Amino acid sequence: MSDVVIIGSGFAGLCMGIKLKQAGCEDFVILEKAGDLGGTWRDNTYPGCACDIPSYLYSFSFEQNPRWTRMFAPWDEILAYLRHCAGKYGIADKIRYGAEVTEAAFDEGTGRWTVTVNGDETIETQALVTGVGSLHKPRRPDLPGLDSFAGTTFHSAQWDHSVDLHGRNVAVIGTGASAIQFVPEIAPQVAHLDVYQRTAPWITGKPDRAIGVWERKLHERFPAGQRTIRNAIYWGLEGRGAGFAGNPKLMKGLELQAKRHLHKQVTDPELRAKLTPDYQIGCKRILISNDYYPALARPNVDLITDSITRVTPTGVVTADGIERACDTIVLGTGFDVSANLTRMPILGKDGVDLAEHWKRDGIGAHLGITVAGYPNLFLLVGPNTLLGHSSMVFMIEAQVRYVMQALHLLRRRNATYVEVREEVQDRFVDSMQRELGDTVWQSGCTSWYLDGAGRNSTIWPEWTFAYWRRTRRLDPADFAVVH
Repeated sequence: MSDVVIIGSGFAGLCMGIKLKQAGCEDFVILEKAGDLGGTWRDNTYPGCACDIPSYLYSFSFEQNPRWTRMFAPWDEILAYLRHCAGKYGIADKIRYGAEVTEAAFDEGTGRWTVTVNGDETIETQALVTGVGSLHKPRRPDLPGLDSFAGTTFHSAQWDHSVDLHGRNVAVIGTGASAIQFVPEIAPQVAHLDVYQRTAPWITGKPDRAIGVWERKLHERFPAGQRTIRNAIYWGLEGRGAGFAGNPKLMKGLELQAKRHLHKQVTDPELRAKLTPDYQIGCKRILISNDYYPALARPNVDLITDSITRVTPTGVVTADGIERACDTIVLGTGFDVSANLTRMPILGKDGVDLAEHWKRDGIGAHLGITVAGYPNLFLLVGPNTLLGHSSMVFMIEAQVRYVMQALHLLRRRNATYVEVREEVQDRFVDSMQRELGDTVWQSGCTSWYLDGAGRNSTIWPEWTFAYWRRTRRLDPADFAVVH
């Protein structure tokens, strides 16, 4: 029996645990299916893996990190930071590892959730908080013959570090955010590399640099200076967000910047043509890299833009009928974002699984946090809260603050549960879809932001400070408070 059960121990789950602990709540548990904390930064360890948001902003506002060694932190430094936070704020012993949630069911009679762990153990709790993240379940492409491949195959999010790529003939399928980081790392090692591109991404330069020892010492001694840099970066990214969330015409400057970056780094006109996107910048995720284009220009690297028709035991066949031999396939095909919240049955008041509910009525949650029919369930990094221009840690902190207010409302009213009113949720979801209609994300490309029906239930279509303002104070009138 727990007051609060938290699922996941990444940024979201740890932030929730820290704020509960600071509020004097000790009766909570963080359930983590893996053997370590860290979420995305535990799982993704591929060569070159790093954050694409400046390090200064990619941390909790209440726990700045003076130890970053680069402007864009590598995965191991981010993981070390999360471990530091868990230890410093005294929640490390609240995490149960190897505890996979296989079902969660709400009982309207008791007003409690029954959480099933590993298929047999059950935990009763008043409130359930999901912090499972969105970049979690690797997407394996549906390619005929992929399972018949006789060589080595692995996904970038499940990198097989036991495989020595030196001297190998490697095929990389996918050119998304992960691939543009690991391709430059492995290109000098392999005998030959074929990179299979379905859609050319927009790429701008990466303003990365080392943060020297003296600079780190200054940050540690004068945290106000580091906070000033953090705030400047935040508002700089918000300015870029004006093109995403405001007037798409403002993206033209960024598009010109990306084209200059491409022209400067790729001199071969044929290769440059293959790497030039045919959609409006920002419609898909904008990537940053200084070494991806030069890696593709190497003599041992080929960029393949013909679609893949099948995989044989010895290679990859494209639509032009050519089979290109390889002994290793690395899948840089991203994640199944739609499955992040619904990979486990979450049964609400009527016993309907949240996945079925969303399939029937469309994905949506009030402020991305609460869902009508699912009392005392709080989603972190829920629908329409992901970003295309700034740090998700900022959004997570705003969401956790809102959840803490909901839990305070429960205690203050001595209530059994709180449930967002359906009309409040519908009003919010409808407003999101209206606002998204005029943004770059709806400008015609196919992206992981969109579901099968072309509906964007992923992105927050406004500035992040607007989300902070809307979640700053919970309105009790938005909820049914049940005793």
